[in-house]
Amino acid sequence: MSNYSDKHLHIVAFNVPYPADYGGVIDVFHKIRALHALGVKVHLHCFTYGREQAKELNDICETVNYYERKKFYQAIYKSVPYIVGSRQSGELLANISNDDYPVLFEGLHTCAYLSHKAIEHKVKAVRMHNVEWDYYKSLGEQERNYLVKFYFHYESQKLKKFEEELKYANHVFAISKSDSEYFSKVYKNIVYVPAFHSNDAVTAKTGKGDYVLYHGNLSVVENHQAALYVLKKIAANSKREFIIAGKEPLDALRKEIKKYPNVTLVYNPSFETMNSLITNAHATILPTFQSTGIKLKLLNSLYKGRFCIVNKPMILNTDLENLCLVEESAEQALEYIEKLFAQEFTQADCDFRAQILGANFSNQANALKIASTLWP
Repeated sequence: MSNYSDKHLHIVAFNVPYPADYGGVIDVFHKIRALHALGVKVHLHCFTYGREQAKELNDICETVNYYERKKFYQAIYKSVPYIVGSRQSGELLANISNDDYPVLFEGLHTCAYLSHKAIEHKVKAVRMHNVEWDYYKSLGEQERNYLVKFYFHYESQKLKKFEEELKYANHVFAISKSDSEYFSKVYKNIVYVPAFHSNDAVTAKTGKGDYVLYHGNLSVVENHQAALYVLKKIAANSKREFIIAGKEPLDALRKEIKKYPNVTLVYNPSFETMNSLITNAHATILPTFQSTGIKLKLLNSLYKGRFCIVNKPMILNTDLENLCLVEESAEQALEYIEKLFAQEFTQADCDFRAQILGANFSNQANALKIASTLWP
């Protein structure tokens, strides 16, 4: 049994982390899973909106508490950012303040009580999934609806100010090297802990596939724009079959895809279907127009899939450059696709990938990093 079997930890999550089917909750769920494997007794606190209570969490948590997230009109006028103000709960504060266990806050979203006197005696850590104000600023720049654009810029300004609350944290766990560098300029307590994910080993298939895949949560503006780029700039000029897959694709994307006979849309795929799509693709193409955080879909594709084509923002400061082909234009991406379809994905490719990913993205090693920081 691990040294941590007598340790208890409060984790405050911004949403119910099961099913683990989109970026942020994937990191939360698999972090809990890895800490549980070390013996840590996790007391999970999560806010519900759009997701049901999940009995599966009882298998890896000592206790699970649910709180209702406040509605938009109840929290938008607060001085703190809406994503913070909507996650205030007196019941939560009472539950995390009545013992001496450390508290891990997931994202600035959950930090409403980070500086509260009721928990000043505790070890407090914050998991930063990205530089939140910068992420919202970028969303605002991409948004076309004027009111939504205004909201993102307004929230970005509030988040930049609220980020100063991190001075009350004993530790900040940054998810990427670039985020780690950013936070280290202001705070002394930064620990680089890469993203947690669903993979415990590389399961990529050798051989060849017969299509190119783009996947992501298609309701998110950033992924919608990337999917349109793949569609209009790459698939439109290729004879290869393409599949675009993900949650809640916007109407504009659905309509656009109908124009291209070599492109199929798979919307709201199950976890199993998505894994199968990644595993059986010959290549996954993952451009992004934001270099914030780390893209869990890239890690998933590298563990489960064959070749990966990305652009520079996708692999910036990730240590994953050697595992991808990095395109600098749509024309170069098309060249890579043709080159890759002339070759097989080999066992040597799998072995090299396992070596790089095992050194940097092992869930077990990263859970140990968190535990040894909280209980030195």
